[in-house]
Amino acid sequence: MSSLSAPPALRVRNLRKAFQDVVAVDGLDLEVRAGECFGLLGPNGAGKTTTIEICEGLTDRDSGEVEVLGLSWEKDARRLRERLGIQLQETQLSEKLTVHETLSLFRSFFPRGPSPDETIARVQLEEKRNSRVGSLSGGQKQRLALACALVGEPDLLFLDEPTTGLDPQARRQLWEVIAELQRAGRTILLTTHYMEEAERLCDRVAIMDHGKVIALGTPRELIASIGAGHVVRLSSSGSPLDAAAFGALACVAAARTDDGAVEAQVEQLHDALPALLDELERQGRPLTELRVHSATLEDVFMAFTGRRLRDE
Repeated sequence: MSSLSAPPALRVRNLRKAFQDVVAVDGLDLEVRAGECFGLLGPNGAGKTTTIEICEGLTDRDSGEVEVLGLSWEKDARRLRERLGIQLQETQLSEKLTVHETLSLFRSFFPRGPSPDETIARVQLEEKRNSRVGSLSGGQKQRLALACALVGEPDLLFLDEPTTGLDPQARRQLWEVIAELQRAGRTILLTTHYMEEAERLCDRVAIMDHGKVIALGTPRELIASIGAGHVVRLSSSGSPLDAAAFGALACVAAARTDDGAVEAQVEQLHDALPALLDELERQGRPLTELRVHSATLEDVFMAFTGRRLRDE
């Protein structure tokens, strides 16, 4: 966890960026503390990648202020490049080079950092040291891309959706690597649209939608902000259920219709379940499905926007 007294690793104020008629980032404010893993969470098109590319110095902003490690891209570009590690959404590496050759090349770009073999061990690719990049699996290529971002011993690490497209096992393997970096005190800015990833890795999370931050806090704080620790999903055959009647119950914080079913946010399950089932019976509707889960960041996003996190 970061020290609250330390200067922020990243400070963004009133950041704006548009591509012709499309506003990608709309007056965004953001601050990442030194030593924390900070998550930018949101659906595709929320503005996460544009924001992170501006902070990385890869995309020019239209207006606003960006301060990275106390420096600016206008005055300190070379110093910043030596202190940042960047893993893009898609990293194209020479497929004919070996893992060791690739990391040796990237290590030559920086004045300091661990040896290629140390970095290979850090991302658990020892058995692939002499394998060509083209022969690696998707998860192994993602770990190699992360290794390329680490080889300069960066003070701030940018990871842009590092596990997108990976199978669950490869995703969890990469989580373990990122968690180890976090425990070592590395400052990480992570973009993702996986709720579990943000809850698992991030000290704090900013939820973005339409180029703005719509919620900010620790995962636990954000989940608590919706005033319900559980979500109950009720389904019935026939026409879609009417959420309004369920939302009017005293034990229900909020209710919405989702694909014909009703999802009710509740705090006390022992009070809410009987009341919800009674209301279903009062409406003369048969119960076809009942699911209960603890509230997640997905539910926070639904509460703020009325749609699911992965909606396009």
